[in-house]
Amino acid sequence: MAYSNIIDYVNIASAGNATDFGDLLGIEQSMTGCSNGTRGIFAGGVAGGYSDVMQYITIASAGNAIDFGDLSVDVYSPSACSDGTKGCIGGGATNTGGYQRVTNIDYVNITSIGNATDFGDLTVARTSMHASSGD
Repeated sequence: MAYSNIIDYVNIASAGNATDFGDLLGIEQSMTGCSNGTRGIFAGGVAGGYSDVMQYITIASAGNAIDFGDLSVDVYSPSACSDGTKGCIGGGATNTGGYQRVTNIDYVNITSIGNATDFGDLTVARTSMHASSGD
């Protein structure tokens, strides 16, 4: 898997190839994402170091990502889900004192730019989880 800053999108209503949407703030790998119908958030990652960066795009208009705020920990390969209002980002791995999986769960209000807030903890430290969202 290669590091990249490319954001692509597909039109779900019709079959076809992905189209360029814009670029992330930097080259990343192993990020997670969540969204509501208006804004998409990308979080975490690893490229030149583990990342606490969250960035967002406005779904209706192609363009580059913009800084959203910070997670509570530098992490790569976390997982995320949302209910359309709140986005939860949890798990992943950090390199604080060596590779360690984390139990952190952070949340953000998707409509308001700002740093993540502690939501709670996973029962077991995990990375590369799968998540699903609904409203």
